[in-house]
Amino acid sequence: MKKFTFKIQGNTYDVEVLQFEDQQAQIEVNGTTYDVELETPVKSAAPKTPKLVRKPANLQDGESFMNKVSVGSGIKAPLPGVIIEMSSKVGDAVKKGQKLLIMEAMKMNNDILAEKDGTVSKINVSEGQSVMEGDLLIEVE
Repeated sequence: MKKFTFKIQGNTYDVEVLQFEDQQAQIEVNGTTYDVELETPVKSAAPKTPKLVRKPANLQDGESFMNKVSVGSGIKAPLPGVIIEMSSKVGDAVKKGQKLLIMEAMKMNNDILAEKDGTVSKINVSEGQSVMEGDLLIEVE
């Protein structure tokens, strides 16, 4: 495993750590093998990558993780993406927070939710369609 050279009171010792588990180690000193027990625990190295700490999202009914841009009674695409699934159709009554469609953006599926109670009056996209940020997706009146 690891080799060390120690000098104790003028004498040189070649030490090799052969095995190390929990508080037990097997070492070889100048060709002689010893089983030794450590009295103090060895501290583990600090993680190389810092731990990411995120605040929990405080979402109200009808909010999603993406900031939607609404214009009048319409809902715009918050990011460029592809429409994966339509969950509503023209004439459907929807409640605030109800899923209208699923859009894939940045390799993640994102629910696009109704921002208010109303009726779907117009759908400007279809499944499989690519959209750009700001494109009008659905109108709810």
